[in-house]
Amino acid sequence: MKIKHSNKTIILTIVFFAVYLILKQYFSTIKENLDLLTRNGLLSYILTYFIIGIPIFIGTYFINPKLNVLSNLGLNHNPVRPFFIALLFSLPMLIGGLIFFELNQDISVPNLIAGTIIVGFVEELFYRGFLFGQLFKYTKLGFISSIIVGAIIFASGHLYQSQDSSELIGIFFVTFMGAILFAWLYVEWNYNLWIPIFLHSLMNLAWHLFEMDITALGGILPNVLRGFTILSAIIFTIVYKRKRNKELVITKEKLIIKNGVE
Repeated sequence: MKIKHSNKTIILTIVFFAVYLILKQYFSTIKENLDLLTRNGLLSYILTYFIIGIPIFIGTYFINPKLNVLSNLGLNHNPVRPFFIALLFSLPMLIGGLIFFELNQDISVPNLIAGTIIVGFVEELFYRGFLFGQLFKYTKLGFISSIIVGAIIFASGHLYQSQDSSELIGIFFVTFMGAILFAWLYVEWNYNLWIPIFLHSLMNLAWHLFEMDITALGGILPNVLRGFTILSAIIFTIVYKRKRNKELVITKEKLIIKNGVE
């Protein structure tokens, strides 16, 4: 891959993601106006994300116009199998939530859908499929180099959930590590974005469905269950690839700088 093309990809990715972040500041305003038209909060919520996400789709096209945008982002795979794989990964949180915690009595179905399926889909599409994926696939940046900016932005976006300094650090760490996990799964499952989308959504589902905690940090038991979910995803992925004689994509040689492009 030519250096010029690599630099061009970095510039385009940063520019178009920055435009998305600017539009995101007007999320509430756009949604309120759409509410007047649709008279359906959930539909307006979905449409708002689509509107502010337009720069992501345009940027993806300009980065690699030879490849279908959905394919480039990792959405061209059949979602059925990834759903069951992600469900297997998330069983510790779902079963643990059912056993150890009460059901959340205050949640509504639209809010549950918005906070699980929609958020999981959007965050993985924008952060993993675009911000991380384009940099890792089309530049010489390695795994850590490609993910660091997006992971920090992603983690920072969850800091509103607390004003306590120690809890802020905890939330930042948990969401930062989650961003790294989802990026790793995205790459190791052949850039199949449905794997991290469903795992992200199902983990959110457990957090919303059961009264684990009101923040992204949680207590000891919720984090133990979350740890088992993460561990199961990592172990299953490694064992699955080894049994099929497939090498892991992310190696120490690809952590910072790659000699070639996937």
